[in-house]
Amino acid sequence: MSTPPATTSRSCGDRFTVLIPARMSSSRLPDKPLADIGGLPMVVRVAQRAAASAASRVVVAADDARILQSCAQHGVQAILTRADHASGSDRLAEACTQLGLDGDDIVVNVQGDEPLMDPALIDAVAALLHARPDASMGTAAHALAALEDYTNPNVVKVVLDARGLAHYFSRAPIPFARDHAGTAWWQDGAAQTAAPGVAALAGFAPLRHVGIYSYRAGFLRQFPGLAPAPTEAVEALEQLRALWHGHRIAVHLADSAPGPGVDTPQDLERVRALFR
Repeated sequence: MSTPPATTSRSCGDRFTVLIPARMSSSRLPDKPLADIGGLPMVVRVAQRAAASAASRVVVAADDARILQSCAQHGVQAILTRADHASGSDRLAEACTQLGLDGDDIVVNVQGDEPLMDPALIDAVAALLHARPDASMGTAAHALAALEDYTNPNVVKVVLDARGLAHYFSRAPIPFARDHAGTAWWQDGAAQTAAPGVAALAGFAPLRHVGIYSYRAGFLRQFPGLAPAPTEAVEALEQLRALWHGHRIAVHLADSAPGPGVDTPQDLERVRALFR
């Protein structure tokens, strides 16, 4: 699998920076950023995908000097951040300060375990904040295509309001079709019924949240200081903190799911096979 060529940068008014948080500690896959994928470390693969977007700069925010060394060997810019950050957003907040980003500068958070991230999706999530001055964050979602994903708590769902802003994120199946629970499913715009005679529920569109975010740098620096939300603690979803404190999250609707990320050794083998 070859790395796509870099695209032409946008105008200065549409510029954005991609930040890639990368940490060596992973209980399921130790030293994950340096895992080999087709002859290159995974974090380098992620940076190459991000460089094929319209980003003006791609920077890895690492917690270990070994990551910096590996990035330097392959021409990827990287900075060293503290090793004790509680989350990726905390790490990126420090990176914004180190890089001297202005408050209105747009940052896209591409996870360091997404070597198949679509550069066009990066561009789309960045564009949300250029188009939506009322939003502090942007993210993405796509229509779910399987009932087992809808009911899987490891698949995060999102419900939007009329303006395309996130109304709520949950691990629960939302929106919940009270009068059709367990009897109907919608795939490719058509109702798939599990029982004859069940009426289709018009407009039912369960959406899977995709874990890519854009931020205004000023908000990203502010975010770690916001008190955690009760909903965040219950759902274990950090983005609910923004909603709890009244910040808006714009959502790009993608046509399909992005390529698989890497959380486990099995995921790593699956991605390696795709590169082969």
